[in-house]
Amino acid sequence: MKEFILGAIVAVNLMAFFLFGIDKWKARTGRRRVPEARLLLLAGATGALGAWCGMSVFRHKSRKVSFRWKLVLATLVNGLWIWLWLRK
Repeated sequence: MKEFILGAIVAVNLMAFFLFGIDKWKARTGRRRVPEARLLLLAGATGALGAWCGMSVFRHKSRKVSFRWKLVLATLVNGLWIWLWLRK
């Protein structure tokens, strides 16, 4: 069971990382963007590391202070989920 949960965490982090890249590409090409709520939802659902890495690698949303604060909050939620999982 722990292997499955660990695999799911890795998958969510990869999804968050690549979603930042996709959103950056869409922003540059004038296409319909990925909603911020979706990016933050993935970050809060154990994908915070992937979100931070995606923001750094793709240099996307890094200047937007309000988004960064929301991402910090999502990271805290992410930490809470992982802490509760490790307590068992």
